[in-house]
Amino acid sequence: MPLTPILVALYIFAGLCALFALANASGARRRWRGRRRFAACHSSLWSLVFVLLAVLGAFAATALLGYRRLTTETTVATLAARKLGEQRYDVRIEYPDGTRRHVDLAGDQWQLDARVVKWQPAAVMLGAPALYRLDRISGRYADAAQESERERSAVALGEDNPFDLLDVRRRFPQWLGWIDADYGSGAYLPLVDGGVYRVSLAPAGGLVARADEETARKLDAAGW
Repeated sequence: MPLTPILVALYIFAGLCALFALANASGARRRWRGRRRFAACHSSLWSLVFVLLAVLGAFAATALLGYRRLTTETTVATLAARKLGEQRYDVRIEYPDGTRRHVDLAGDQWQLDARVVKWQPAAVMLGAPALYRLDRISGRYADAAQESERERSAVALGEDNPFDLLDVRRRFPQWLGWIDADYGSGAYLPLVDGGVYRVSLAPAGGLVARADEETARKLDAAGW
């Protein structure tokens, strides 16, 4: 499930805090002009507090961009492959929200990788769900020698975010001590012309890839 309601709430919180900061700053200016120094300093202090809260809310929302909630087993993507040539495929990725993109992969198999974030028990008790973010999709060769010698293909799927949650944790681990674990998970299946695959993420955090019935028959016929 998308984190949109949470992100909207955080941005609204940041916006309200910014408005309160401006109101207190304006009040502090009036009181200073009226020679009410103590009251002016009091309003200025509250203005600073609301500015910090606004920055914190906006920062938290930005750090969560690209992540989705993980509750039950969740379908994260549906893939459809179309052969372009020898060991070359166009793969359409369809996300749960209906958006799509196409990638060009080289190899005999596709591999999808995701990042998973789990929280400390205290955060879970407060309702913090596990989060996931699709990281990248890449092509794989069935033969190890080809894997080391032939063209490699990998496409990033995550959004370009300088304040990504995991990047912030790596740089400032003391800030995000409530994260229990973050790790990667990957799944792959052979590519076949016309193949359709569903990729889901289990609550335990592992990616699972399944081919539909027609694709499974094609894979059997191809010797996979």
